[in-house]
Order: sequence, then C-alpha cells, then structure tokens
Amino acid sequence: MTLILIGLSGGGCSLSRPESAYAKMDDAEITGSISPPPEREPTEGDLAFARNAASDVLTKGSKDSSQPWQNPQTGARGSVTPIAKSYTADNGRTCRDFLASYVNGKTERWLQGSACRIERGRWDIHTLKPWQQS
Repeated sequence: MTLILIGLSGGGCSLSRPESAYAKMDDAEITGSISPPPEREPTEGDLAFARNAASDVLTKGSKDSSQPWQNPQTGARGSVTPIAKSYTADNGRTCRDFLASYVNGKTERWLQGSACRIERGRWDIHTLKPWQQS
C-alpha cells in the first residue's frame, strides 16, 4: 500500500528549470559521424531519358512547353524546357538550346544543352552538361 501512495503522490509534481540550464545547439553545428549522402551523378541511362525528352519537346516546337522524363530503373526524373528561339548554326542547320532538370533522391541539379534538327524533324543533342549560370 505504501508503494501506491508514493507513486500517486509524485504523479502531480513537475520540475521547473530555467531555459539557460539546457544545452543549446546552433543549427549550423554538425554532430555525429553520419555524413550527408554524396550527390548522384546522372547515369548514361538517365541521360538517355533526358535526351529523348529534349528531342520530343523540341520536335513539338511549342515555345513555352516542358517535357517530363523519368528513368524507372534509377528513380531519377526531371523535365526539359527549351530556353531560346531556334537559330541557324554555322553549318546551316537549325539549332536550339534547352535546360534539363535532374532529380534523384536529394540530388537536384540543372543541365544545359543544345540540339540541332536532323532528318525527319528529329533533333540531335550535341551537348548536355552541368548548367553554368551566367
């Protein structure tokens, strides 16, 4: 019976400590040995899906359109958006620049590319590299 009384009598008590008594950690402090996951580079398969989406959206020719893409094998996804009007290259072919997003897990980045029109209205992707913002 004594045990029950002690448990019930301590149940309503609470301790109060000033806020300064607790340790505070700055958001910028990093503790522990877990490091953030490395950024994932696009695989050749991911780039193939992005190139295909670029060719599709450029073939449609719509000014303000984007084409989504996704690689079910890696889980990577993104979209491709033309960023400028077409222009005539030195070789006389019609070309166009575009941006492609790449998202895989927590990795998110942008790629810039250029493509030129080839036979039957399809587009040949000439460059696809990390975007250098100017």
